[in-house]
Amino acid sequence: QVQVVESGGGLVQSGGSLTLSCVASGYTFSLFAVAWQRQAPGKKRELVASISGMGGSRINYSDSVVGRFTISRDDDKRTAYLQMDSLKPDDTAVYFCYIPQQNAWGQGTQVTVSS
Repeated sequence: QVQVVESGGGLVQSGGSLTLSCVASGYTFSLFAVAWQRQAPGKKRELVASISGMGGSRINYSDSVVGRFTISRDDDKRTAYLQMDSLKPDDTAVYFCYIPQQNAWGQGTQVTVSS
């Protein structure tokens, strides 16, 4: 059974930083891509960043976070990260870790950026 658990959310001031972690189990972590999505109140879920499996050579970011967020993975720890810098109030949302090829989601972690 695939399990996905996010952590690291919280309250931060505008311009601050947070690092989210995503620990996944129940499958061969290194082989598959990991994605971060977010959903703000009243808005559709949005893809924020993704990183491929098999070494993580392919990385993609949404236009809204490019240059501010960095996605990475540590396959030995079965963990993916989302380093978020220069945070803005518009980044406030619940952030979800998603394993596309396993169709598995975490429970989400709240990120709130105050102005």
